[in-house]
Amino acid sequence: MHDACLEKARRRLDHNAALLAPTNSTPLHVVDREIQGAAGSRPCRIYRPLAIQGGLVPGLVWFHGGGFVLGSLASHDGVCRALACRAGIAVVAVDYRLAPEHRFPAGLDDAIAATRWILDHGEALGVDSRSIAVGGDSAGGNFAAGVTQALRGAKRQPSFQLLVYPATDATRQQPSHAHFRDGFILTESSIGWYLGHYLADPELTRDPRVSPIFAGDVSGLPPALVMIAGFDPLRDEGALYARRLTEAAGDVETVCSEGSMHGFLSTAGAIDESGRLLGLAADRLRRRLFAIA
Repeated sequence: MHDACLEKARRRLDHNAALLAPTNSTPLHVVDREIQGAAGSRPCRIYRPLAIQGGLVPGLVWFHGGGFVLGSLASHDGVCRALACRAGIAVVAVDYRLAPEHRFPAGLDDAIAATRWILDHGEALGVDSRSIAVGGDSAGGNFAAGVTQALRGAKRQPSFQLLVYPATDATRQQPSHAHFRDGFILTESSIGWYLGHYLADPELTRDPRVSPIFAGDVSGLPPALVMIAGFDPLRDEGALYARRLTEAAGDVETVCSEGSMHGFLSTAGAIDESGRLLGLAADRLRRRLFAIA
């Protein structure tokens, strides 16, 4: 991706994601609308199984991956459709602002503001505000972790977090960054390209809003499913963040797909193991959210 100009890279991700995306036979009601972001309204896409007639259902606020620079509602449309179908919930995908047009903390601020708005106005979307999870993959997992930290102690906060190969440590000091620096989809040079666009100052890498792993206190956060890949530069930082959550008396399940690479959720239409992992994520969402609702 990083070998192309920015606009071409964005088009490339949207196109490529559709090639291997999961498919579903279950019909959905899908609608695009605007919700509140940090600096005005932001587009979102709401997925709801047609089998659910009326009433409120649990929901997932989803933040797509793409290194804070790429990705869109289109790039993760298949993933969101699959999660909505298989978990039997509403999924609200948020189109946050991207770098470099909008550097840190714009995208994270949008994620926090959008989640807060959905928690306060879930009923207008057909979502039960008592049972709303946040989730995302890669950069989106970074935002989901940041949202739970930002809303900790709020009157309304997410009840579960789904962190899929999350970016939690922008310093890139964990051993897996050296092990898988080249040849495994997410390379050392591509990560540098993403972070160079996202951060105006390299010193920001230790800011907990950039690297959730540096938060001084991670107690009191929602239960979590953390999913990581065995052949991924982000493997060790995802595992370390999960351990920090667990040590803080958190309710955390960690799943490592030893033979998978970064981005496996978006290949669930073509790779059996990726499909299994997507099904596992949907199962945990269904169990957790309906237990609350």
